[in-house]
Amino acid sequence: MRQLSIIIALICGFCLTASADVWKWVDANGKTHFVDTMTPIYTWVDEFGKTHYGDTPDHEDAVSVELVWHSRGSLNEAGEGGSDTYPDETDVQRAEREKFCERATEIYESYLNAPQLYRTGENGEREFLSEAEAAATIKDTLARKKEYCR
Repeated sequence: MRQLSIIIALICGFCLTASADVWKWVDANGKTHFVDTMTPIYTWVDEFGKTHYGDTPDHEDAVSVELVWHSRGSLNEAGEGGSDTYPDETDVQRAEREKFCERATEIYESYLNAPQLYRTGENGEREFLSEAEAAATIKDTLARKKEYCR
């Protein structure tokens, strides 16, 4: 009976580990990080422009990052440590995201290398974008690229 109690306790311990929540946050450079704890994370930029992160506000300009619930699971299952898989992402979803990442990267790089950006008007003619419109388009494309690419 005692062995049965130990086995049940071990199984419950594994169940608790497997059902942990995964949280995400985005750093100042737009990179998404995944954590399995609600421990506050603080960030600040030093006088040399270097960004720092820590679990204590070690600087007068430190601000707490926003932790957003991402999924059930654990970071070990999530593919942390080199894998390109997000938590709860299937192989099919990963392949689709990677396809979108590749295309978004191609578009972004073509925009950066283009002498001038344009859109095609209703009559089929090129309508060149102003510098502000081009900058906004490049910024939006970079955001899309970051969304799909890890």
